[in-house]
Amino acid sequence: MSNVVELKVGLHCDECIKKILKAIKKIKDIETYNVDTQLNKVTVTGNVTTEQVIKVIHKIGKTATNWDDQEGQLQQQF
Repeated sequence: MSNVVELKVGLHCDECIKKILKAIKKIKDIETYNVDTQLNKVTVTGNVTTEQVIKVIHKIGKTATNWDDQEGQLQQQF
């Protein structure tokens, strides 16, 4: 079963992006991944959970939060 995991991640420079991509590629059972530098958004599709992807990103010293949480916070501000 495929899940789509969307996360808000700080993508500050090319080095950050390289580290994140390298870490994501090591996750078992991923089908696709995408990094949107404009939105600071990472999308991973496959047999993975949000928690798995966040854990991998945290291991390399980056912060990641569920994209849906960010959307809710933005809506509450308006």
